[in-house]
Amino acid sequence: MSMKVIGAGFGRTGTLSLKFALEKLGFDKCYHMMEVMLHPEHATEWAAAHRGEDIDWDSLLDGYQASVDWPSCNLWREQWTKYPDAKILLSRRDPDRWYDSVMATIYQSTLDGMESDDPARRAHVDWINEIIWNRVFDGRMNDRAHVTACFEAHNQAVIDEVPPEKLLVYEPGQGWEPICSFLNVPVPDEDYPRVNTREEFPNIFKRS
Repeated sequence: MSMKVIGAGFGRTGTLSLKFALEKLGFDKCYHMMEVMLHPEHATEWAAAHRGEDIDWDSLLDGYQASVDWPSCNLWREQWTKYPDAKILLSRRDPDRWYDSVMATIYQSTLDGMESDDPARRAHVDWINEIIWNRVFDGRMNDRAHVTACFEAHNQAVIDEVPPEKLLVYEPGQGWEPICSFLNVPVPDEDYPRVNTREEFPNIFKRS
């Protein structure tokens, strides 16, 4: 099985809803940060890939036809090199609203995890710091201007590097039609998924 859709958008751009949407459209399974929680052994491979080491992408992504969210969005180029026939899906949103959402959800969860008595949770938080907060944002998460500039620069790089016919720029709220048209699949006769809102986040990702 080969990857057909590579998500280049950062987390908190509707990526969990997008995962469920792509799976509903037949691109099953779709890789998302949730998969690392289900398969903690994947974390070592993702860390190696972020360090620029060669990894076995076919093994890591075995059984997946799509990817969205962190950790995979940081390495969309590497995935596309491996799977050049895949299409690129860039999910994005207003940078300030995105920043507020990140700080209230996944970054706050990281801070909480740093105080955990659970060694496994602290190790997971260390991994997140390594591949996201420190690598992508230079550990400057409280600097709104810097973080949103990194967000915008990432999105623009995707737009600049991917041919228009291979790229969909998608924002939450646009529904099924842009994705279905881009992927040449029928529009489902049901509402587009809307999950993992800021209010829902604590329950969806609650860890003991």
